[in-house]
Amino acid sequence: MMKTALITGASSGIGKATAKALAKSNIRLILCGRRKEKLEELQHSLSVESTILTFDVKDKDAVLAAIGSLPTSFQKIDILVNNAGNAHGHGSIAEGALADWDAMMDSNVTGLLYVTKAVLPGMVERGSGHVVNLSSVAGKQTYANGAVYCATKKAVEAISEGIRLDHTQDGIKVTNIAPGAVETEFSEVRFKGDKEKAKSVYAGFEPLVAEDIADAIAYAVSVPDHVTIADMTIYAKAQAAPTTIYRK
Repeated sequence: MMKTALITGASSGIGKATAKALAKSNIRLILCGRRKEKLEELQHSLSVESTILTFDVKDKDAVLAAIGSLPTSFQKIDILVNNAGNAHGHGSIAEGALADWDAMMDSNVTGLLYVTKAVLPGMVERGSGHVVNLSSVAGKQTYANGAVYCATKKAVEAISEGIRLDHTQDGIKVTNIAPGAVETEFSEVRFKGDKEKAKSVYAGFEPLVAEDIADAIAYAVSVPDHVTIADMTIYAKAQAAPTTIYRK
């Protein structure tokens, strides 16, 4: 039977690459994001049945309304990929901007919870499902000038563990994916559109690309039913820790 996956943040980066990877496995897709035109562009490139939901994960009412409005053929969600989220700003706690903190907490933690709350009860009722959460190596080790972002990703790790503890008995699998340095729009968002500064993050080494993480997600959801890939940490070859990168 054809499975259905809901992917947040599907309009670009890891989310977009994940949609393409899962499509290769003939998985029906629910593409979620804020930029409808980008989602439509992605949808037209896919060979599998798909539908689009446009909402911001930070908006609880929009999340619940959008997922609640799914056509009958898409209502049985087998795989949830909580990919939406971002880093905003780079500075110490004393210097940090409150708006940046709110944006990260709201999207990386609260938004992830809203989407999970909208999807997980159906999985529990059916006795099967797979939740894939995108944390980060920043959730494994805190680094200077990134405390709040790191805190949000540590929260994702805790939520992944919590869902596993609460719902393994209900037939739910949970996979936590912790990427290292991946060259996407991530740093450009963090540095407020400063393309040169964002580019410098990946200078002197070969970073991961979105497709590397998408391949890991596709693998995790493809293993036999009795197997759970609980946690994956993925570094670029030149990276040994969140801020330890050997550059040429």
